[in-house]
Amino acid sequence: MQKIPNPQKYERKVTGAERFFMNSPFSTVTMVARIKGHVTEEMLKSAVDKVQQRHALLRVCIESRGEDLWFTSEGVQEIPISIIPRTSENDWIKIHEDGCKIPYEFGKQPPIRFVLVQSPEISELIILCHHIICDGMSLAYLVRDLMVYLGDSNATVQVLPAPEPITKDNLPDDVALSGLIKYFIKRIKRKWNNEIVLFDQEDYEALNEAYWDTYAHEIFSIELSEVETSALVARCKEENVTVNTAIIAAFSGAQDFVEGKKPHHEKTVSAVSLRDRLPQSPGEGMGYYVLGLQIKYKYNPKKSFWENARHYHKKITSDLSNKKVFGDLPAFLQMDSNIYEALSFKKLGALVKPNSPRYQKLSDFSKRDDVVVGLLKRAKMETLDAKLFGPAITNLGRLDFPQTYGSLELDRLIMQPGGAFPLVHVDMVIGVATCSGKMSVVVEYAEQAVDTETMKKIKDKAIGLLLDA
Repeated sequence: MQKIPNPQKYERKVTGAERFFMNSPFSTVTMVARIKGHVTEEMLKSAVDKVQQRHALLRVCIESRGEDLWFTSEGVQEIPISIIPRTSENDWIKIHEDGCKIPYEFGKQPPIRFVLVQSPEISELIILCHHIICDGMSLAYLVRDLMVYLGDSNATVQVLPAPEPITKDNLPDDVALSGLIKYFIKRIKRKWNNEIVLFDQEDYEALNEAYWDTYAHEIFSIELSEVETSALVARCKEENVTVNTAIIAAFSGAQDFVEGKKPHHEKTVSAVSLRDRLPQSPGEGMGYYVLGLQIKYKYNPKKSFWENARHYHKKITSDLSNKKVFGDLPAFLQMDSNIYEALSFKKLGALVKPNSPRYQKLSDFSKRDDVVVGLLKRAKMETLDAKLFGPAITNLGRLDFPQTYGSLELDRLIMQPGGAFPLVHVDMVIGVATCSGKMSVVVEYAEQAVDTETMKKIKDKAIGLLLDA
């Protein structure tokens, strides 16, 4: 493949927090932009070239240097771009499903792909990006930038300074680790140094194939109209809750109504952006700047839906201190090791089939009793049938982007958040984006955790609570 021009050389070490996602088969974040107007392949290639100039992490591949990983722009190849004819408005769902299963060429290309599902009047632009270089807001800003360049081929590229990642030196003062935690991390690192196993691209590809041969991710895409969106936002204001808390309360309650109460239903996760909490904020730059806030919440069927939503709202807003929000992230940074990459291989290595060239290595590692097993046990993730959470939500909120870009119109944004661990541990992952006055909700689930018929009932009940309550 042709190498891309490097307007600015860029290189930095991959952080301990980012390494948590390395070699993960299930950590693709997706943004879908529905665009009215004709987008050609030439227009898209030109726009992608410009956003690469604007965003440093779109110009890098990932290089192994001993036990360390580095982002480097040296010798990086082009980002893959595909054009697929559009036959219906739901084509993108199957294309997205297939795209998530394709392994990234970490050592050659930026871990991102663009797929244009094209028709002369309306198209879906699908962005598939590995979590190691992005979060949901990264892709929202990226779509906005792409629309600018698609709408005006003469638009000047304003190159953003490379954003500072989350590091030990870029944390709020009130989230420092205790001496005791540092002591235990040193012990874990020392043990791992004696047991260390390094993993490469072929290991990742074997794991990726094994995961997708075993698990089926499915999604429901819910598209609210402008009228429905406005009505829901107004009702949430009237009830003194946020849209985010209303949605997660609705899906949490719907689970109980459809399946009956289960212990893990009351454990919810809500994504919180760290961008404005960091001393050196990334602004609109690409990168990983989000964490999941865990909230325990029991839906009370004897109370109205909105009473339940207010109860959840009080719980989630009762402690949004940096210490609570940043959680274990400082420990991830302190670890700064491939031990986090090893977690996926420990959990999934047993799924690799005997005909794989990496079967022996990965199968043996998955069975070995070592410090990685201890980390998984502490997280209660040592088995793949462990149910940890009910709904996990990422809501990007209202994105005040322009709707018109030259002859093009940004009709809607649709977001699938990806994950940090296998989807079977979570009943559903919910992605919410509101753009051009319209809210889109994606519900992703693993068939092996919740069957489609049950999930459809949960989805219908939740939307009913939100719109009909």
